[in-house]
Amino acid sequence: MREASAADPGNSAILLRLAGISRAAGQPDAALDAVHRALALAPLDFTALMMRASLLDAAGDPRMGEAWGHAIAQKPAGDLPPQLAGVLAEGERRHAAWIDQRATRLEAAMADAEDAADADERRRIARFRSNALRRTRAYHSEPTHFFFPELSEREFHPRARFPWLAGLEAQTDAIAAEFAALLASERGELVPYIQYPDHLPMRQWQPLNRNPDWTAIHLWKNGRRVETNADRCPHTMAAIEAIDQPIIAGASPNAMFSLLAPGVAIPPHVGVSNARLVCHLPLIVPAGCWFRVGGETREWRRGEAFVFDDTIEHEAANPSSQLRVVLIVDLWHPDLTAIERAAVAALIGAEGGTPGSL
Repeated sequence: MREASAADPGNSAILLRLAGISRAAGQPDAALDAVHRALALAPLDFTALMMRASLLDAAGDPRMGEAWGHAIAQKPAGDLPPQLAGVLAEGERRHAAWIDQRATRLEAAMADAEDAADADERRRIARFRSNALRRTRAYHSEPTHFFFPELSEREFHPRARFPWLAGLEAQTDAIAAEFAALLASERGELVPYIQYPDHLPMRQWQPLNRNPDWTAIHLWKNGRRVETNADRCPHTMAAIEAIDQPIIAGASPNAMFSLLAPGVAIPPHVGVSNARLVCHLPLIVPAGCWFRVGGETREWRRGEAFVFDDTIEHEAANPSSQLRVVLIVDLWHPDLTAIERAAVAALIGAEGGTPGSL
């Protein structure tokens, strides 16, 4: 058998040892060459990437920031040896500083455009920059069942597309009062938000399935008006009528009060169909309650409604010691034409409506 040597181009471990010897001997160029040869054989090797980043950093090479990012991305699971953990911690600090420097440079380059932008344009421009810096990433619509092509993908949709939002917000006090009265009466139908048969492959919901920590008082549920609740909420029902809700047999309209108990988190998940969007009107919001859609996280604020795409990964949490309550209503995606809406309603209706009942 041929004996392996430091010159063996097929042995990345030996090449890394050669790199270490070269570095110790004060030959950084030779060390970097050996590391690059090792990475040609194993491009995602964490140790090799760490050594490359540290060599570039020591040399003041402008590529060091990106190199630290590549190494950090391949960090293995579990604890690292103390010496390597210390090097990684310093690398993370150096990488963060490099990102901050890039951000400052990009903000300066984009300043004229941002100064001329409206609020929604500024938000999207800032997200474009954040994505370029890898502080956030792109998220896309990934419905569990029904994907309609070529609809605009937005985590949070701009208010300008929904002129009825201001009217809904104006009813916040009346809607909150009706919710409080309904809850106090103990006559409303309060049910777990998540309810599905145990045999379905939906493990992300297992801790919350039929769990009273996340409950709902339905006003409309899968196209059925829940009379017990709706009759006691006339202002709320009137406000909902102004919303362009889908009418689909066995699936929609849907409207409910969503109650999230203190200390409860809703795991990342996606919705059923991108042909609909979802509106939240926060009614009771303790400090610190947050909601993430894709790469954007917001805190709910009482009376400030928003529309989002629930087929983009989203999650929520109530880290407070009090109940959080939001009115949730679904609506048509505004890109759909009347004919396309009819086609969506026909297909989903023919499939039996809500997939959760399958």
